[in-house]
Amino acid sequence: MFTLRKTERFEQEVKKSRFLAAAGPAGSEEEARAFIAGCGSQDAGHNCWAFRIGGVYRFSDDGEPGGTAGRPILQAIEGQGLDRVAVVVSRWFGGVLLGTGGLVRAYGGTAAMCLRAAEREAIVDLAALSVVCAFADEGRIRASLAGIAGAVADSADFTAEGVRLLVRLPRDRLDGFIRTVADITRGQADIALPEG
Repeated sequence: MFTLRKTERFEQEVKKSRFLAAAGPAGSEEEARAFIAGCGSQDAGHNCWAFRIGGVYRFSDDGEPGGTAGRPILQAIEGQGLDRVAVVVSRWFGGVLLGTGGLVRAYGGTAAMCLRAAEREAIVDLAALSVVCAFADEGRIRASLAGIAGAVADSADFTAEGVRLLVRLPRDRLDGFIRTVADITRGQADIALPEG
């Protein structure tokens, strides 16, 4: 699955009606709703939208006939294998009725063209874990993280016995990292998934 790297816009005219799409990344439903609120045009007749974040998806026809706007926008998101994405398509009526089929094509097509133009990035499933180690081992553990794309030590807490690192890294690299930490610390590190 992929998400978008940044916000993308696309505009087209369909039978004198103007359609403007804005698509962007959204990591949560709150982010998606904020994006939608921020990208809708106040002077447009309709601001139709859809978002998908994992198993959560929502869409709105914003006054257009049912099923002619929000659902086609959502289908454009899903059809391109995207997740964690929100799309708003604003319409300014140009005086020519498009009919239900024309609205479906216009909203879905505008969203799809906007998404095709957008810069994408792969969604990486991250795992979080806690590593408690001796002070002398911290630098080598951090150095081993530097060789893993997307890995980061979020924070460190110092205790009388050593250091507690909170680490995030791609889930598919988790087993190898745990073996590396065991080697570096000669099996003395305490490695655990954080509570919650």
